[in-house]
Amino acid sequence: MAEKMKVASIYRGFDLLSLGVGLLIGCLLVSLTYVTVYQSDMLAFPTMASPMSKEEAYSLISQQIDYQSEPRCSHGGALSHLCENPETIETARVSSSTGSEIPPQRNEFSVSEVTTDGNEKVLVVNSSRKTDPEESDSKPMCDTSSNRCDVCDVHGDIRIITGGKGSPSVLRVTASPSANRQSWQVKPYARKWDHGLTDIIKPVTVRSTSDRAAAPRCDVNHAAPAVVFSMGGYVGNHFHDFTDVLVPLFQTVRQFDGEVHLVVADLNRLWMIGKFGHYFRRLSRYDAIDLDNDARVHCFGRTIVGLRADQDLIIDPAKSPMGYTISNFLQFMRSTYGLNRDYALKLAAQPGKKPRLLLIARSRSRKFMNADDIAKLAEKLGFEVVVSEAAKDLVEFSKIVNSCDVMVGVHGAGLTNLVFLPTNAVVIQVVPFGRHEWIATTYFGKPAKAMELKYLEYTITADESTLTELYPRDDPVLTDPQSIHKLGWEKMGEIYLQKQNVRLDLDRFRPVLEKALELLRE
Repeated sequence: MAEKMKVASIYRGFDLLSLGVGLLIGCLLVSLTYVTVYQSDMLAFPTMASPMSKEEAYSLISQQIDYQSEPRCSHGGALSHLCENPETIETARVSSSTGSEIPPQRNEFSVSEVTTDGNEKVLVVNSSRKTDPEESDSKPMCDTSSNRCDVCDVHGDIRIITGGKGSPSVLRVTASPSANRQSWQVKPYARKWDHGLTDIIKPVTVRSTSDRAAAPRCDVNHAAPAVVFSMGGYVGNHFHDFTDVLVPLFQTVRQFDGEVHLVVADLNRLWMIGKFGHYFRRLSRYDAIDLDNDARVHCFGRTIVGLRADQDLIIDPAKSPMGYTISNFLQFMRSTYGLNRDYALKLAAQPGKKPRLLLIARSRSRKFMNADDIAKLAEKLGFEVVVSEAAKDLVEFSKIVNSCDVMVGVHGAGLTNLVFLPTNAVVIQVVPFGRHEWIATTYFGKPAKAMELKYLEYTITADESTLTELYPRDDPVLTDPQSIHKLGWEKMGEIYLQKQNVRLDLDRFRPVLEKALELLRE
C-alpha cells in the first residue's frame, strides 16, 4: 500500500511540474506572437524609443503623426490615417540597401539622430512628448513675422486642393471645433516685401475645418511631407533664382533628405529640369506636383506652405529651425555638381603655382569694353586668366568657377556664381557709376563674407563709364546721380544698369588685383 502511495505521489509531482512548464512555454509563445503581429503598432506608443528601419523612421519623422487625432480608417497600422480609400496610394521610394537612399554628403549638417547597433546604423525615433490635439489646434498654423515670406507648418490630416481658375488651398481636417477659426492667405514666394509682385504671385488659402464630411476626398495619399512654393516672380534671373527659390528651398526642405514632395505654383519644368535639374533631383526624389493644373486632391501628414528665407544669399542659423548656415548650402551645391575644390590656392604653401582668375564677361549691358587689356594686366601680375560669360550649362560653368581663385565681375546676376567658388577665394565686384555702393554691398558684399570669401569692391568713376558718351558732362546723370534715383527704380535702372558699360582705368584698377594676390598669400 505504501509503495502504491509513493508511486501516485511521484505522478502527481510530475503532473504539476509539467503543467508549470507548459504554462510558461505557452505564455512565451503568446508574447512572441503578439510582438510579431503588432510590432508596427508598438512604435505608436509615445514612450518608446526603439530601433526601426530607415523607411519607417523617415515616415514617422516626416509626418510628425498625431496619434491622439481621429484616424481616417482603422487598418490597424501606425500609418493607418493614410488609407482613406484613395484611388492611388503612393509609398515612399526609399531604398532598403544600407546607405543608398541618401545621396552622399560632405560634412553637411545632420538632421537625423544616428546610433550604431552592432555594425548596422539605425535611426531612433523618440516620441516621448505627447501631442494635445486641442493645444495644437489653438496655436497659429502660420508665422507672418518675416518680411521675406509667410510660412505655415501644418501637421495632421492635410488635403491640398489645386487652384484651377481660383485660389488653391491647403486644408487641415481636425476633430477640434476651434479649428474653424483659422484661415490664412499666403503668397509662397520669398520676396514678401516687394510690392511689385502683389498681382503676380497667387495666394494660397491655408485653413482648418472640423467638418470632415464636407472635406474633399483624397485622390492620392503621400507618406512623405509636402512643401508648397511658387516659381513665379523673378525666376529666370540668375540672382533671383538663388535668392528667391534655391537658397530658401534648401533651408526649408533639406531636413527631409530627399523624402519630400515639391508642390509648385507657376511650375516651370524647363527651368526646373533643364537649368537646375541636378539641384532639384538631389533635393527631392519625387516629380513635382503642379499646384495650378493637377486636378487631384493630394493628402499629406505634414505640409509646409512658403519658404524660410533671411537676407539675400545668407542663412541665419539662429532663425533656421535646423540651424543651417549658407556654408551648408555651399557644401550641398559642391557635392551636387561634383565640385572638387573646397579651398582656394594658398600662395604661401604653393609659391610657384599661378592662381586662376575668372573675368566674367557680359554680352549686353555693363560689359567690360577693354576685357582683353584687363586680362593682359592680370597675366602680367601673375594670374592665369579665364574670360567667360556665365553659360547656360550650369554644370560646366560651375566647374569653371570652382577651378578659380579670384572672380572679377561688374555688379549683376553673373556674380551670383560666387556660390561655386572655393572657400577663401577672392571676389572683386566692379560697381557701376551712379551711387550703387549700397546695392552692391548688400547683394554681394555681405553674402561673400558670410560664405567665407575674401571681398574687394571697386567703384568706377564717370571717366570709366560709357555714359559720358551718351550724356553731356553737366547732365544730372553724371553730376547728381542721387536725383536720378529719386525718379524711381525703373528710370534709375534704365540709365545706370541698362545703358552703361565699363572701361576700367588699368592704372587705377591695378592695386585691386595686387590686393587680391596679397589675400591669397595669407
